[in-house]
Amino acid sequence: MKKGLEKFYDLVDAFESLPTIGKKSALRLAYHIVMNDSYSGIKIAHSIENALKNIKKCSKCGSMSEHEICEVCLDEYRQRDKMCIVQSAKDIFIIEESKQFDGLYFVIEELSPDNVDRLESFVHENSVKDILFALTPSLSNDAFILYIEDKLKDKSINFTKIAQGVPTGVSLENVDILSLSKAIQSKVGI
Repeated sequence: MKKGLEKFYDLVDAFESLPTIGKKSALRLAYHIVMNDSYSGIKIAHSIENALKNIKKCSKCGSMSEHEICEVCLDEYRQRDKMCIVQSAKDIFIIEESKQFDGLYFVIEELSPDNVDRLESFVHENSVKDILFALTPSLSNDAFILYIEDKLKDKSINFTKIAQGVPTGVSLENVDILSLSKAIQSKVGI
């Protein structure tokens, strides 16, 4: 069946290479674009090309930006003495959508001396007093937090991390052991 439709199956393979897209979804997307809505296909291709050409990392915080410095770093109304450390720029979108944080962000995808130096400069430059770690709960991330706290121990900074535990509406049988143990450790009065 693939003979004579190599370009179509190349498109299916391209969709399937994306996270969370399986073979059936890739096939449906490719079919829709090729047979039902070629305009969307051209629009998607153009948007991908534009994004790849114009989006880069903010030189200050490591977030995504179309400019040298991102909009959050340039926003004079942000609380500059508050900072949230994340491991991916996409985490910033989720936090921003919640409208629960009005400070600055700093992205550390990997723990390297250069990234730690950039972090220390960012903290000093903005006179940061509060750091919130918004990291996925794990032993390695707990070690990561301890390492950063140690590196910034000479500064007068209040360190916190996002609350962890049992999500609302999820039965205990569907909660992983780490989340359950964190929830029990962080129990609150009622």
